[in-house]
Amino acid sequence: MKIRFLIHNAYGIGGTITTTFNLAQGLMERHDVEIVSVLRHRQRPNYTLDPRVRLRPLVDLRTEQDHPLHLKPARVFPEAEYRYRQYSQLTDQRIEEWLDGTDADVVIATRPGLNVHLALQGPRRIARVGQEHLTLDNHSPRLRRALRRAYPGLNALTTVTEADARVYRRKMHLPGVRLQCLPNSVPDPTLPVADSSSKIVIAAGRLVPVKRFDLMIEAFARVAAQHPDWQLRIYGSGEEHERLRALIERLGLYDNVLLMGAATPIEAEWVKGSIGLAASNFEPFGMTIVEAMRCGLPVVSTDCPHGPAEIIQDGVDGRLTPVGDPNALAAALLELINDDSLRRRTGQAAVRNAQRFAPALVVRQAEQLFDSLLEPGTGEGAGAPSGAGLCRTLTSRSHALKDGAYVAAGNALRRVRSSGR
Repeated sequence: MKIRFLIHNAYGIGGTITTTFNLAQGLMERHDVEIVSVLRHRQRPNYTLDPRVRLRPLVDLRTEQDHPLHLKPARVFPEAEYRYRQYSQLTDQRIEEWLDGTDADVVIATRPGLNVHLALQGPRRIARVGQEHLTLDNHSPRLRRALRRAYPGLNALTTVTEADARVYRRKMHLPGVRLQCLPNSVPDPTLPVADSSSKIVIAAGRLVPVKRFDLMIEAFARVAAQHPDWQLRIYGSGEEHERLRALIERLGLYDNVLLMGAATPIEAEWVKGSIGLAASNFEPFGMTIVEAMRCGLPVVSTDCPHGPAEIIQDGVDGRLTPVGDPNALAAALLELINDDSLRRRTGQAAVRNAQRFAPALVVRQAEQLFDSLLEPGTGEGAGAPSGAGLCRTLTSRSHALKDGAYVAAGNALRRVRSSGR
């Protein structure tokens, strides 16, 4: 099977890049896999990618930043999408050209704006799979309207949690488009798992407001008051760094809370800890939670929408606490810190329970989805009308985008007419 991923920028840092690389590397054992990066801004990716997975950029910002078409606003990528300002008529053109000429059996787009490109411009001969790495409720009403009109051009849409899949089914009404959960995968550990003996709590992620590292620090002030020999190590970089540093100094926690910077890979850091910590207000999935659990750490997390409650079994392999409550977060940490046997048991349960996110299992789920979309007799695919029906569908979908999207719809229709698809 020829499988192609369409991603925003494979050369950056972020959870979508990590999970795309993980899934691509799992699929490469039995399939021909390529990652197509719309943008490129550096020579090599930040994350290690197996050389058996090809990586192809479409627009190299190092040399094409001032390309005349890149200075003109995008017509296909929806204006309400968060990354809109990074897209242009040059990205419109390059994505369409690549989709038109791809030899793929399956194309997986990895963010809403690229899902729109795939829905409108993807050849009907391929299985068109959109991925949602955030949640529907996280999108503005304007973006949801654009997605509702474009997404019938997909064969399938995957979410990273069952909860979000239910929201899509209830709110989006996409007949003919398969909606299912395909969780993120985390590679199998290569180091011995943590033994729960260290006096270290570990957190990781982008230092941005929604992750609430400030709440962690406030909670850990209560922990340090009782256990001054314990540390909280925070791995990551981002806009909140200086504010968090100031908070640490104000609370006098400079010996207890350490901003460690980004670490890639991070497995060697997880196994140094005894407890994982997450405090987000909102978490579409929770990659760091799974990473910590796979390394033997029970995780204390806020019970935010949507991911943590589908990963952590409260009281068995970690703890779930109310969102925004530093006292509850501190109490859950102290429960594990004060009970060595509980910490050890929950750490062992974390390893067992997180195995459901092992690459082999997630890859098999993906393969089953792709196989079902490519079954004989389903070549047109769900939501993929042909002939005059396609003309009407493309015209209606284009209203979800800027007026210039009519150009893309017209180009797609011309391809259908000329190819006889």
